[in-house]
Amino acid sequence: MSPDSPSPGSVRSAAVVNEEIRALWRRTGGTLSAEERTEYELLVVEWATAVRADVVKAA
Repeated sequence: MSPDSPSPGSVRSAAVVNEEIRALWRRTGGTLSAEERTEYELLVVEWATAVRADVVKAA
């Protein structure tokens, strides 16, 4: 994961994480190395957590 990633338990907005995912795809040209795949998977989990947090806040 990138060096400026938040510590576990902190929640960035889904929009912020989504932009980081998009930037990763742009940077790699759509082909991920094993390390980038791991970063992507962690970002997707973080994004899903942020989406769930948004839903709970809206309820």
